[in-house]
This record gives sequence, structure tokens and C-alpha cells, in this order.
Amino acid sequence: MKNNPFVLSSLAIALAGALAGCGGDSDSANVAATANAQNSAGANNAADVKATANAAVNPTISCVSPSASPAQSGGAKITADSPSADATRLYPAGSPFKVTYTTRPGAADTFKWAIYNTYSKVVASGSFAVPAAATTTTLTCTSTLAGFFALTGTLQKAGGQVETAGTRPNGFASFGVLPNLASTLPAVTYANQDQHRFGMQGFNGNAAMLAALGITWNIDDRQMAVMEPSGRNSFTSAMNNLDPTFTSGKVMRLVRLDGIPAWASGHGLSPDYGYAPADLNYYANYMGRVGAETEAIRARYFPQQSANYYQVTWEPYILWKDTDANFVALYKAVYQGLHSKDPKAVVMGPAEPFPSLTTERLKRLAPLGFANYIDGVATHGYYDAGTSPSHPPERHHTDANSADAANSLPNEIRALREEMNAQYKPGMKLFVTETGISYDLGSSYGPNYPSSNILFAQSAVVARTHLIMLGEGADQTYVFFGPDFPGEVGYGTFFDLDNPEAAFGTQNISPKPAAMTVAAMTRVLDGTTTLGPVKGTPSGVYAYSFQQLGGGKVITALWTHNNAVWDASVGFSATYSKAYQLSVDAPGTSGTVQLIDAMGNVSNATYTNGTVTLTLTEMPQYVVSGNASIAKNNATKPAGYVGS
Repeated sequence: MKNNPFVLSSLAIALAGALAGCGGDSDSANVAATANAQNSAGANNAADVKATANAAVNPTISCVSPSASPAQSGGAKITADSPSADATRLYPAGSPFKVTYTTRPGAADTFKWAIYNTYSKVVASGSFAVPAAATTTTLTCTSTLAGFFALTGTLQKAGGQVETAGTRPNGFASFGVLPNLASTLPAVTYANQDQHRFGMQGFNGNAAMLAALGITWNIDDRQMAVMEPSGRNSFTSAMNNLDPTFTSGKVMRLVRLDGIPAWASGHGLSPDYGYAPADLNYYANYMGRVGAETEAIRARYFPQQSANYYQVTWEPYILWKDTDANFVALYKAVYQGLHSKDPKAVVMGPAEPFPSLTTERLKRLAPLGFANYIDGVATHGYYDAGTSPSHPPERHHTDANSADAANSLPNEIRALREEMNAQYKPGMKLFVTETGISYDLGSSYGPNYPSSNILFAQSAVVARTHLIMLGEGADQTYVFFGPDFPGEVGYGTFFDLDNPEAAFGTQNISPKPAAMTVAAMTRVLDGTTTLGPVKGTPSGVYAYSFQQLGGGKVITALWTHNNAVWDASVGFSATYSKAYQLSVDAPGTSGTVQLIDAMGNVSNATYTNGTVTLTLTEMPQYVVSGNASIAKNNATKPAGYVGS
């Protein structure tokens, strides 16, 4: 019980019972207080509370009108859910949704429920009478508070808690509320569709989930090993191989090319990722057909997309066994084949697992003419021996030893951009096509793992990792992964509700806090260009500025990190804070900026003499301001970054 993530303490149960009536209405005072805590990112300090108090409306969750219906006998004493028609368990802010509790107490009882946020704060609570028989009670809820939420409950006499489902541990069920930032961030006009900045792995084919999360890019397989597994010329550009996800024209394609079938491999491997094909001329011919298909797809479904993007290899540091010369020869064949049929081809690679490994390969291959056969750089964004809550991207950034500090993610992306700028084509795009944050090394799925603190930490590290990559000059970044999957524990941004050890292809899922920091981040930063890291930040403060397309609003993402308060042995602190003054306007001016928390909730903050005083925590926040010249002067543009 003590390890259960959102299990109700006796104090919380007593509070819920004292405040709630049988109607199930949430207590307004309790909701308002905890909503303020959500907006302050868990930091109990006067500055944050004052900033939150300036918000036009304090967001709340309200659940009313319980209605009961018989349930199947047999099964868990308590289960909970918030089922949605589209199976996402994600709801737009302000829209009604259902919350269900199924109880099997064995005798008439009173059920006490509560909804918690990411910071384990109660945001709504209530109680209702339940009969002895198995019963499902449905509440109708609305929320103007965005973010991750945990449904908890217990029976007054019979006790119990919401029981585990799949990879979701005991103590809660989860749902999410999506932010509405239309009044804070005006919609931007995209001159080209490929100005969108966020992709994802793990929800390929799930258009509803991608739309809910604000994701507009997916990887589409066109490897020879996939398209021609049995022999030559079995793939033609006229074939209809397009997944229906892409035919809407809303989700764009990064075309994946790595892997050749056994018949085309000089080493008999199937698939072969380690060696150049035996017949490079035929390989170039195959790539020409892929290029012709890709351009036809773009013209039909993505006419506003300015280019077609291809990733040639996949983590060659792990998979490639051949020589450097043959690596360049493979890229030459791909480059010539694609460009022969696709005038808009952007050939990208090498997609090493770490940015630092991508940098090393670019340096090593530059003398061999690699720059002639690549139009952009793709990399994966892993930066540590286990990217996890205990290994955040800033872990080495403040190390006194420069060699260790080079292994922080900000420095790895910075060095990669500098190498691209030094020896490769000017203005090349940088795509980070996979980066995920798992649970800590050695962990496993179980009824009492992960804890709420680990889920909070994962959500913070997911957001910070992608913010760093964008802020240091990545044009696009891809979130890894959709739901939990077997073998590598916790990379999912959603729980698998059917399989305790997780399974590929599951459809029954519910969000983790990380899903909701992603949903907020995409809504805040899609449709921006990067201005770069803010100059002169003190040690432990991280800040990156962006600007909306078309000369729109300036958005600065900020947080603080301290290794001493961020470790599994001591817990991951939601309350550690650091004061910071951000320049948002000219000296001598005063006014108001908007603050957006990591889940997408908006408040106002006043600034004087051109600066706003912020309380930074380990969870990112966003400041929306209007003076672009101040932001540009205070930021360092990443080397070689052109933007859109």
C-alpha cells in the first residue's frame, strides 16, 4: 500500500468525506486551492501563488449527477475508468466526459472518490452510497484544468483501492484533459506544411491519438526488406502502399529506407542492416521508384509540403558492420536514385543513437565525400547510459570536467550543429527522429511500480529533453513511444491496460503524465522557429526562446535542475525552486505576460523595468511575450540553424 502511486491517505479520505455530499459534487474550495497548486507547478511560494492569482479564471474540475447501473458480479472490489469514444481517454478542456467507478463491496457501503493531479494534489472529490451488489456508478465531469489526472477511491467500510490494469499500477486509473491555448497563442499560418515540428513513434496508424497529442509526423516504411522481400522489381511506384493515416493529409511521412532483404545482401542476412547491397546499381534503381512514389504521394496528399524527407540508416553505430567507404557508397546510391525521380528529395542520416555519435560519424566521413550525398542530418536523441528519470539530459551539464560536461544533451546537440555548419551543406535541417525516456534501469512493470513520483519525474524529463533539442537547433523532434511495450520498461507515454508485461499493438491504453506534457508542448511550440538558448543564465537554469511563424508571439521555455534533489534515492523534487528574472521587454517598461505551465494551464504575471520574476522548478513552464527584438538579442542562434 505505501508504494501505491495515488492511494488515498487517511487524511485525504477524511477530507473527502467531510467536504463531499452524496451528490458527488467536488468541493469548490478544495478544487480552487489544488488548482492553484497545479498552476504553481508544485512550488509553494508567494511569487508563484501571486502569479496564479492573476489568472483570469481559476481552472477547476467538477463531477456531478452520479447514476448507477448493475455490473458483472465477480472481479476486483474497485475499478475506475474514464472511457472515451475515440479510445484516447483524452478530453478537450471544457467538454463533458464520463468517469465510472465499479464497486463490489459485498454489503451496502459509501464510496469516497478523489481525482489527483500530477503533483498528487486533490483537485476534486466526493462520495456516494453503493449497494452490496456489483454496481457501476457514472459521474458526468467537466474540466477547465488541463493535464494528467488520477481517479482514486475507497469504500468507507470495506476499504480497498482501484486495482492494477496491465502496466498501470495499483491505486488509480488515469485520463487527461487537453489544453486550449487559443486565447493565449494566436493560430499561425504555415507557408509550408513541413514547418510542423513534432513526430512520434508508437501510434503509427492511430490518427485520433496523433491529433490529440498534436503530432503531425510519422515514420513510413519503404525499406527494400519490407517492400521487396522476395525478389527484384516487386515494388513499383504505382502500387497503393499508403497507410490510411496519411491519406487525410494531416500526418506527414518521414520515409524510412534502412534494411535490405536476404536476396539483395551479399552476406545472406535477412534483413541486412550491416552491409552495403551486393548490387548498388539496382539499389539506386529501387530508390528511384521510392522517390517517384513519394513525390506522387506528396503532390496528391501534401501539396503544401515543400520537400520529401528520407532517413537512410538506423543507428549504424549498433548495426553497421561494413567499411566507412561502403557506407558512403550506400548513401551515394540512395542519393542518386532518389534525386533522379524526386526533385524535392531531402536525403538524411546517419541517425546514430546519440547526437555525439552522429557528430563523430559526420567528422569521420567528411574526408570521404559524405557531404555530397546527404541533404540533412537525422539523429536519435539518447544522451546517457539509460535515458530515465535518474539520468536527465542536464545531469552532466554542470560538471567541472569539460569532457563529462560534453555529454550533457545541450552540449551534444550544440556540437552536432557546429559540425554540420563546419563541414556540410549550409542551412541543413536537423531531425531528431527518436528520443524516449524510460523508467530507471533495472525496473520492471508491477502492481506497485511506478510510483506517482517516478511518473512525475518522467513527464518532466520527457518535456525537458525535447525542449533542449528544439532549443539547440533541431528542426523536428520525434517522441518515443506511444504505449508501453515489452522488453524495455516504461518508454511508453501511455499505459497498456491489458498486458501486465506490455504488448505491441495494444489499443486499450490510458495516459501517463508524460503524455500530457507532450500534448501541452506541441500546442505551445508547434508553428515556431528557434531563437536559441537565452544568454547568461546562471548555473542550473535552462531557458530557450522561440517565435511563432510570421513574426508572432515569443515563447520562452524555462526550468531549473539540481542533481542533488533529483535522484531515485532521495526522490524527484516537485518543490525545489529557483528565482530567475527574464527580460521580456525594453528597460523601463511594465506590463503583463502569460505563463503556461507544463500541462498547458495559463496564468498572468506582471513585469516591471522590462523583466518578469519567475519561480522555476524542475517542471518546465512557458512565458509568452511580445517583444521579439529583446528575445532575439538575448538568445544565441544555434550554429547553422535557418528555421523556416
